[in-house]
Amino acid sequence: MSKSDWISSELASALDRARELGRLAEPEFDGLGETQAARHALQRLAAAGLTGWAVPETWGGARSGGLVDPGSVSVRALCALREVLAAHHGMLDVMLVMQGLGSFPLVLGANPANTAQCRRRLAAAARGEAVAAFALTEPGAGSSLTEVATRATRSAGGWRLDGHKTFISNAGLANFYTVLARTSGEPGTAEGLSMFAVEAPCRGLSIEPFEVIAPHPIGELRFDGVELEPAALLGEVDHGLALALGTLARFRTTVAAAANGFARRALDESIAHLKARRQFGRPLAANQGLRFDVAQMDVRLRASQLLVEEAAAAVDAGADAGLEVARAKLHATESASWICDRAVQHLGGLGVRRGSVVERLFRETRALRIYEGTSEIQKSILAKQLLG
Repeated sequence: MSKSDWISSELASALDRARELGRLAEPEFDGLGETQAARHALQRLAAAGLTGWAVPETWGGARSGGLVDPGSVSVRALCALREVLAAHHGMLDVMLVMQGLGSFPLVLGANPANTAQCRRRLAAAARGEAVAAFALTEPGAGSSLTEVATRATRSAGGWRLDGHKTFISNAGLANFYTVLARTSGEPGTAEGLSMFAVEAPCRGLSIEPFEVIAPHPIGELRFDGVELEPAALLGEVDHGLALALGTLARFRTTVAAAANGFARRALDESIAHLKARRQFGRPLAANQGLRFDVAQMDVRLRASQLLVEEAAAAVDAGADAGLEVARAKLHATESASWICDRAVQHLGGLGVRRGSVVERLFRETRALRIYEGTSEIQKSILAKQLLG
């Protein structure tokens, strides 16, 4: 089934707005600091009515036009939007998806004690008025969430949170964090993990931003006796790992879609340069080796797009899509890095000049092979499914 066969009129309109936003907003990020850029991106996304696509319709999000149950987020829609936005600027892409990644545990963990709070936060995230963040990773717990050591203990007022999180997107920007913490047992066991919603700022929470290879709002969180009310608990005690994994399962395919957006832009930049640049009396596009490069770039990108479409459709349909998602995440992120590397090579010295489009794309793609499941984790998933 081609994209035109399933795309709704609502999504078609959103994609048109995303393309126009990307075209107009891309030059606006020049000279902005990381925090400024992140806030500007979210403001622009909200004004274009795009942040609602990261939140389910019944919780205040966008109307998907039947792409998915109104109580969930359409992976196909988010993939389509991320591919468009990433082609223009990574900050537009990350600020859109973090509204969903940081808030979706509220959808999965809403219970009679916290439904009103969840609804308020989700509606604010959908409007772009509240910034969401997803706090899983710790210095000793990256790919293996069973190693989470941040601990939540019962207190007179509800819960007390102590621990250390790192590589948390939107650290310092977020109005609320969804935090995975241990409520029983010891690190190394899958049981005993719970999910909490933490308002920010709050007493006992300290934040230390740091920089990564490409502009991205990220940092460390330290919880030192943060007091939480009982309604901060999402879902049931000791059942938080399912909320974390359920959120990742919903959004992981969209990482591959962002990779396709970066790759698409890199290929376009490469083609334009090879046609325009002349060496030894003829355009670079006449060089057979470079022509073969472009052909392979195109094939890898199209294969990645098809894998993403397959995985997103399977997730939206509620299928067990572990294989499809792992294939898409692995192939698209690895291929995007290779495509962006070739684009840099094609532009030569211009390709490594700080501030050039392909130089930025090269840096943007590198992290995609690590976060939300490294390439090695995706290979492990595939091997386990295929070989037992």
